[in-house]
Amino acid sequence: MGEAKTMVALIGNPVSNEGGGVPSVGEQVFTMLAEAGQRHGFDVMDLTGTSFDDSLTAARENRTLYDYLVVVGGDGMIALGANAVCGSGIPLGIVAVGSGNDFARGLKLPVNRVKTAVEGIVGAIACGTYLDVDMGRVRSTEIACMVHDESGEPVVDEEGRPVNGLIDRYYAGMLNCGLDASINDRANHSRLPGGSARYAAAVLVEIARMKQYGYHVKATLSDGTVEEHDIIAPLLTVANARYIGGGLEVSPYSLLDDGMLDLVWLNCKPNVGQCAKALSNAYNGRLLASQIFSWKRVRQVEITRAHEGDEPPVLMADGEYVGHLPVTVTAQAKALRVLVPPAVAHWHDSRSEEHIMAAIERDGRDPVTGEFI
Repeated sequence: MGEAKTMVALIGNPVSNEGGGVPSVGEQVFTMLAEAGQRHGFDVMDLTGTSFDDSLTAARENRTLYDYLVVVGGDGMIALGANAVCGSGIPLGIVAVGSGNDFARGLKLPVNRVKTAVEGIVGAIACGTYLDVDMGRVRSTEIACMVHDESGEPVVDEEGRPVNGLIDRYYAGMLNCGLDASINDRANHSRLPGGSARYAAAVLVEIARMKQYGYHVKATLSDGTVEEHDIIAPLLTVANARYIGGGLEVSPYSLLDDGMLDLVWLNCKPNVGQCAKALSNAYNGRLLASQIFSWKRVRQVEITRAHEGDEPPVLMADGEYVGHLPVTVTAQAKALRVLVPPAVAHWHDSRSEEHIMAAIERDGRDPVTGEFI
């Protein structure tokens, strides 16, 4: 018997439909990968389901049948792929199309350039180049009402009763717990064209309606120290990656392979001038130089509802709905293997902790406590 061929599994965006007989981007990628497979000795299988959950189930149940998984879409599809193969050692290929694409942007992968992305994936398979990156893992600390990933609406049974359960999922980019989540929610339901335009419009609307949410936080810092206190804040993010909203650098100190997460929060209700300055700084990597933002580098953080402050909104991660507090969020060091072209792998090798430490020093913060010096 001949040696079994390498198998590449593909998942396209299950809700993407261009209509008019035009092949979807996922179908186009399948064709390109199949043609490349004839030259490089691999086969391709399509695991795209009818929904996010259906596709995720197919990817998990068939994991022994493929050697690589390729996802096509935005940050939500990357989250799907990550939750399918995280911790397995199976490399994930990313064809980043659509709105957002913040995780791909942070990895320096091509965005909305399908042919280039596929060529990079094929090259990575042929050369064996990849990056092992961290993930965030969010888990419930008590049973609560479950929500649909794509809509945020409560999951109900056949009789219309809410379904309770426990959250346990990985995320690649950011866990959004306050204003950042409400902005994501509004952007997801916007009819404006383009991810950046939708996000910018959502920012303006939600800032005008800003609330002071109440959180109780117990954080294990990078040196093992545990801090516990209430945070009454409009915005709270637990970041693994740097970007959100199509290029806003909310967590400029984040590294994808340091085994840490970055806890970022807005420590007051800012005025119009402070909001304008923060938005500007979010595009130049200086957001955390501002005194209105607090920051901690953490290994783990428990977040519950504080007695004071407004009720926090539904949590979101990578643009998808997660559920409600209370949760524990943990850094999962180098849990996801991502296919990258050799040039991209070389670029990441040149990045180091020293670059981030220099940025922290430039902004006048202590790298362990996060406080301004």
